[in-house]
Amino acid sequence: MASFILIPMDAETQQNHLKAYGITFLSLQQGHKVQWLLNYRGGSFLLEDVKFLRDACTVRGVSFELLSDQKAIIILEEIKSPSQNMDAVILEKAPKIAVYSPKEKKPWDDAVTMALSYAEIPYTVIYDEEILNDELLKYEWLHVHHEDFTGQYGKFYGAYRTTPWYLNEKFGAEALAKKLGYNKVSQEKLAVAKRIKEFITGGGFMFAMCSATDSFDIALAADGVDICEPMFDGDPSTPNYQDKIDFSKTLAFTNFTLERNPLVYEYSSIDMTTKRNVLRTEDYFTLKDFSAKWDPVASMLCQNHTQLVKGFMGQTTAFDSNIIKPTVLVMGENQVNGEAKYIHGIEGKGMFTFYGGHDPEDYQHRVGDPKTEISLHPNSPGYRLILNNVLFPAAQKKKQKT
Repeated sequence: MASFILIPMDAETQQNHLKAYGITFLSLQQGHKVQWLLNYRGGSFLLEDVKFLRDACTVRGVSFELLSDQKAIIILEEIKSPSQNMDAVILEKAPKIAVYSPKEKKPWDDAVTMALSYAEIPYTVIYDEEILNDELLKYEWLHVHHEDFTGQYGKFYGAYRTTPWYLNEKFGAEALAKKLGYNKVSQEKLAVAKRIKEFITGGGFMFAMCSATDSFDIALAADGVDICEPMFDGDPSTPNYQDKIDFSKTLAFTNFTLERNPLVYEYSSIDMTTKRNVLRTEDYFTLKDFSAKWDPVASMLCQNHTQLVKGFMGQTTAFDSNIIKPTVLVMGENQVNGEAKYIHGIEGKGMFTFYGGHDPEDYQHRVGDPKTEISLHPNSPGYRLILNNVLFPAAQKKKQKT
């Protein structure tokens, strides 16, 4: 007689790592607690043996094993042993998930929404109007991807300023800012960034990728300073604005230098895209090994079936290690290049994770490229890091109390 379902997450056994997260989320949605077995067979999940979960695993192609009480006790005793770098964390409740995204389609795709959809994890799309109307308070987890909070329209001006999609985005952003009572897009985006920061400070969790990482901090640091050139907002920028940047307002980065040239596809010295020197065949980053018993937060976020993960590029590919605040934890890095790929920090009662790059299975996704067929990558280590963050808030409150 089985009492538990074990969903193994090692490389040898699990045939669909990404959908396994969806099964775990489904269990939480239905009121069944889950034990996340940190560092046990790639971060496996121990679920109650319920028929609908067995059926869901079968239908979705997720590998699972049935365990008796005795077998489960043996595994849990092994995990509790002081000699093992393992731990069992209880996931209690499925978090409510929001994805920050404009309603209109942009000429690129969002890795997180693709991962959520593939794993069959529900989410709600919200944007500036909802956030400024405090609807963010309904959610525990917010994802932000490839957004520009500085009001410079992604710094696409140099290459795409005459294309229909760029012009439509600019006109749409200006109309939305005006509708919401702001004279400039940069002012409206700053208000949104500040509201998101309040969400984090109050206990929320933010996960950001690509340009949403550095542009978020830049916008916060430039509060009260005009860093936009005339082609972006119609008037000159503040003279010597670099000297007026306040790094104390940022989440993750400090002492960075802004890119003033509007023709350059870059925001600042935070990003490593133009500074790195690595061949695609040699582009990897390493996940750090944390103590599951003493540092469960970092351990949860780094669960994987490999510590060596393929690199991938984006407008913001990775972060200059010298520009990361000392209070921020680097979880994935390429030491040879002096860059961090995957970082985590605490702000007030909440937390944030920044993940450099655009799409873990599309090395250099360009404007207009077709989206990744994620079904071809069911065991992607890079996508697993995204889904670790999705599940993490289910255990977050308990871990904060301890």
